[in-house]
Amino acid sequence: MQKLRQQNVGHAEVYVSVGVILWRGQDFLPLFEGMERGRERGHRDFGVSLLWIFDAVRHFGSQPAAGVFKLAAELRERNVAGVGIGGDERRGPAEWFLELYKKAAAQGLHLTAHAGETAGPESVWGALNIGAERIGHGLSIARDPELEEVMAHKQVAVEMCVSSNLRTGVCAHVSQHPLRQLFDAGLMLTLNTDDPAMFQTTLCREYELAAQEFGLSPDHLRELARNSFEASFLPVEKKLRYLQQIDALV
Repeated sequence: MQKLRQQNVGHAEVYVSVGVILWRGQDFLPLFEGMERGRERGHRDFGVSLLWIFDAVRHFGSQPAAGVFKLAAELRERNVAGVGIGGDERRGPAEWFLELYKKAAAQGLHLTAHAGETAGPESVWGALNIGAERIGHGLSIARDPELEEVMAHKQVAVEMCVSSNLRTGVCAHVSQHPLRQLFDAGLMLTLNTDDPAMFQTTLCREYELAAQEFGLSPDHLRELARNSFEASFLPVEKKLRYLQQIDALV
């Protein structure tokens, strides 16, 4: 990972809790202008590319989510790549958002969903059924062999967040985390920080955990790094460029 940093091999896709911002009654557009200035500086000074994903709070319902998705569509040409739903899975089933997801896809936005973090496999099935291209957390996939097989076959990316899962208590101990099971089952996994400040971690730390706690080899870690670019919402030519940079370093 240090070599990747030195070579400016970097791309991030950041979830923005737009639903929470709007719920608090804050004016989002001035905040977005500041975010965009930060994105531009990161690209200019550090060579890191970044895309935004606007996140709605699923248990607030579909009407507030519609406002979030509308903003995403309006700002799509300003590096907003997709939309998603976070929040309480048990109080906001994915089915509420089917029509919004269809509309967002028609507007050129990519689709993600946090699922299987605090709810069971049915939450992940629901996310798949509304068109989610990536699943956030996805811990409960390991409890459903059929779902595990479908995820592996379709290569739907799963954003693993080990430190987050431990700190929130959805996984009581690292030995119970399904990362290794899902990796061995052939799912497309990526390593993520969730909220690095809140969960006191870094992306490098997540790779260290994967090696130390789950016995993943350097080749395994390289596969996870490649997955993160494969699963990204970058244009194909940029994906290939980053993948070639990774391969050149090893």
